[in-house]
Amino acid sequence: MNTRHARVLASLTEARELLDRFLSDAQQLERLVYAAEIMANALRHDKKIISCGNGGSMSDAMHFAEELSGRFRNDRPAYAALALSDPAFLSCVANDYGYEQVFARGVQAFGQRGDVLLAISTSGNSANVLRAAEAARAQNMKVIALTGKDGGALAALADVELRVPHGGFADRIQEVHIKIIHCLIEEIEQLLQNN
Repeated sequence: MNTRHARVLASLTEARELLDRFLSDAQQLERLVYAAEIMANALRHDKKIISCGNGGSMSDAMHFAEELSGRFRNDRPAYAALALSDPAFLSCVANDYGYEQVFARGVQAFGQRGDVLLAISTSGNSANVLRAAEAARAQNMKVIALTGKDGGALAALADVELRVPHGGFADRIQEVHIKIIHCLIEEIEQLLQNN
């Protein structure tokens, strides 16, 4: 095996081992199911899910919202999900209030009692995601957090935290986050279709 093949194999092996570590924690699986129940219950009562994150986590937040509001695997009604990702809105708020407020301002504008915030931060310490979680709690919204490392400050603000136990690079955490997101969507669909 040459050096490049060994490097790719090592990368994929690390990713598999991290997913296995997440799967071996029965509490995480229970939290995932509970998070899906919270989200499905909000949608069932004509509430919405707002998602946010930075960089790759913003891409995950957008993916989550578009799969719920659009289509995941099968035809079904559109579900109310919105990612805070409009560049004009984000740049306006960042310019006027500072980047730490870009998601909080969106939660204040679009969130209401009974809605759910999906807050994504691989470190658990992204200041703008923390401000969004605080804004959500102030509006009596539930907060579901996808984190990594030690959960950071976001863990304490969440009603349900799903933590990927990895202290290394964020990309590994994001690889498991997208699997969690797909499981959440699948569970939400099942819960709402079997209502």
